[in-house]
Amino acid sequence: MEHTATDQKLLAVLQQRFETSMHRHKGIMWDYVLQRLALQPEKRAALVYMEESGGQPDVIAIDEPGGQLVFCDCSAESPAGRRSFCYDKPALDARKSAKPANSALEAAASVGAELLNEEWYHRLQALEPVDTKTSSWLRTPTDVRALGGAIFGDRRYGRVFVYHNSAESYYAARGFRCMVRV
Repeated sequence: MEHTATDQKLLAVLQQRFETSMHRHKGIMWDYVLQRLALQPEKRAALVYMEESGGQPDVIAIDEPGGQLVFCDCSAESPAGRRSFCYDKPALDARKSAKPANSALEAAASVGAELLNEEWYHRLQALEPVDTKTSSWLRTPTDVRALGGAIFGDRRYGRVFVYHNSAESYYAARGFRCMVRV
């Protein structure tokens, strides 16, 4: 497999993070990660975005069936390059003034990634504490979104909390975490 300079840099960063954070992916070997990435080179754009916006992506699981690796933003706080976004495009369009630069769902989708849902957010939090000073938008159930809301999560007081807010809201300390299956 031929790699560009960007690919080589990304692979070096991912390998170093993988090897220093084995608690996130017990039983998964780096060679398997390389094989999966070679099979789906189009997924590297999402990983580059996740890395460049401060997410520090790493493997956190093998999603069965099919053996897909799940890469997730593992940064201690919500990625700095993805904060101050509202939840989705309808929320962005509904704002009449002080519009944020983008929405979380559209930014993630534009690179082939997705927002963590509540289950994956809890799985990440079970590996290590994240979002102790920030919060992250989570993929919101359609019934909640239909009523104008969206959910987000954080960790405070040694516990993981999932809250609600209007989808149009955005805050300097709220971003979003991506995941991509490879």
